[in-house]
Amino acid sequence: MKAIKNIKVLVTGGSGFVGIHAIRQLLEQDYQVKTTVRSLSRKTEILQMLPASAQLELIEADLTKDDNWDEAVKGCTYVLHIASPIFLALPKDENEMIRPAVDGTLRVLKAARDAGVKRVVMTSNFGAVGYSHKDPQTPITEKEWTDPNEKGLSSYNKSKVMAERAAWDFIKREGGDLELSVINPVGIFGPALGPDMSSGFELVRGLIDGSMKAIPKLQLNIIDVRDVADLHIRAMTSPDAAGERFLALAGGKISLPEIAALLQTKMPAISSKISKRVLPDWLVRIAGLFNPKAKAIGSMLRASRNVSNEKARRILNWEPIATNEEAILLSVESMLKFGHIK
Repeated sequence: MKAIKNIKVLVTGGSGFVGIHAIRQLLEQDYQVKTTVRSLSRKTEILQMLPASAQLELIEADLTKDDNWDEAVKGCTYVLHIASPIFLALPKDENEMIRPAVDGTLRVLKAARDAGVKRVVMTSNFGAVGYSHKDPQTPITEKEWTDPNEKGLSSYNKSKVMAERAAWDFIKREGGDLELSVINPVGIFGPALGPDMSSGFELVRGLIDGSMKAIPKLQLNIIDVRDVADLHIRAMTSPDAAGERFLALAGGKISLPEIAALLQTKMPAISSKISKRVLPDWLVRIAGLFNPKAKAIGSMLRASRNVSNEKARRILNWEPIATNEEAILLSVESMLKFGHIK
């Protein structure tokens, strides 16, 4: 029997796509693990995604409320702050998305500081880094920030920028001895352990079920969810990761038409509804004047996808385990497994 490390880690959002993978990897590395969920009614579901012998402490806590956060961080050396507020539909007022993201982040950081936590590793996203980068010839690195007033920036990405900015400001002004590291993932794909999946899966599902009648020439950067979890844990323990942010991507890029071709080649049985039409960029921009989804895609079309993962490789000694293509195919297998594709 393995000896359990005398190090306790809190993972916020343990029922989520990334959170459950982080929990699983921490348990495999013999950490003691606590996690927060918005409702303990999901306890059985979460435990079913883990080995039968897993020892996991669950605490009910909501990012929009103060209740139980002191209890959640108590006794923890590290916090992986992966949870984010959930919105079933985009609010008309962007502040309804931004304020919970900012306030929830500060709520976790204050509780962690007051409990004497050594380091928080926060999940931000690529949207906080690269959407104001205008030169496709130069690589995007962690030194850059998206302007929250960038034209066409989605409320979601703006909330991520503002929440990460607030986190760094908090550490600088009143963080005390608390350390912060940030992971900035691109589109997260890969195998799901349960029914909760990344928002990026919707793009792939739209291809497969035929609801995407024509395919925009959208370029994507991709990372496997297992690599995202691995990066969080590496940033948690590396002495050189304190005060740093890390772009998380497998490397290179892949377009939606290329993903469509990949699925038609590797999974022909489920690819009959994939459109053969490719949508010109100008038509996407016109559609964006009337359709919020088209507007979001139009914003993504303008973004450079020349993104570097050199810093994570160098400082965290990290190598991605999955290519873009592998992560996509594993995503589709998960969607089939959990009934997201009929």
